[in-house]
Amino acid sequence: MAEQIAPASAGPTDAPVRPGAPTKRDAAVVRDALGVGVAVGLSGFAFGVTAAGSGLTLLQTCALSLLVFTGASQFALVGALAAGGNPLTAAAGAFFLGVRNAFYGLRLSQLLALPRAVRPFAAQWVIDETTAVSLAQPTRRAARIGFTVTGLTLYVLWNLTTLLGALGAEAIGDTDAWGLDAAGPAVFLALLAPMLRTPAERAVAALAILLGLGLLPVLPAGVPVLLSALAAPVVLYLSGRRSPAHGPAADPGEAPRRPADDADGEGTGRDTGRRPGNR
Repeated sequence: MAEQIAPASAGPTDAPVRPGAPTKRDAAVVRDALGVGVAVGLSGFAFGVTAAGSGLTLLQTCALSLLVFTGASQFALVGALAAGGNPLTAAAGAFFLGVRNAFYGLRLSQLLALPRAVRPFAAQWVIDETTAVSLAQPTRRAARIGFTVTGLTLYVLWNLTTLLGALGAEAIGDTDAWGLDAAGPAVFLALLAPMLRTPAERAVAALAILLGLGLLPVLPAGVPVLLSALAAPVVLYLSGRRSPAHGPAADPGEAPRRPADDADGEGTGRDTGRRPGNR
């Protein structure tokens, strides 16, 4: 989906994409991206073991990581299969969970502004982690570096550990004891938390969590994640209803009004005829 929308003009790569954000050295971006890629990539062990336990062959397990490459959807699919679910139902749940990547692609296409020939390949790496790392960068150049390093590191490690996990499923044993399945969500939350700066952003995050957790027991896998996105328009709507109570918003180009101006009738649209020294 990342290849479908792109701005007509990419603009300079060192132009700030988040006004007021501090600049960041390339080495720091690479370091952060490698940290995310390595931490989350290791959780491929858990997927390989789970997929092998659900009855998938080695070829099927590796093909999922190579071609699908979205961990939450892959876990949803093999988890449903392991529980004895219908393959079509399991695939549908994984599909709904992966729809969120399409929305990521719409945002990243404008942020990264990649050449048209590169976009179909970059679309394969549009996932939670690459999106979070890219959006956290202050410039387009840093966002591109973060996206590329995170995507490449995570893709290589995820597929390698998937293969190792599927081959050594019996030797690894219970992946829950290793805690590998928690690496991805933990890293994503660590990246997201510093970006919640305003009360509205924090309210959206809190409401999204409540919706996701509340709907999880009653809806198919993937649907609660999509419905939790409704938190954003709900918070924006409520914020819009509260704003008129504080008076109309000032024109950005209008000078601040002083109380003395109103007392003299200036700035109110009426001319009192007063001049300095006149009564």
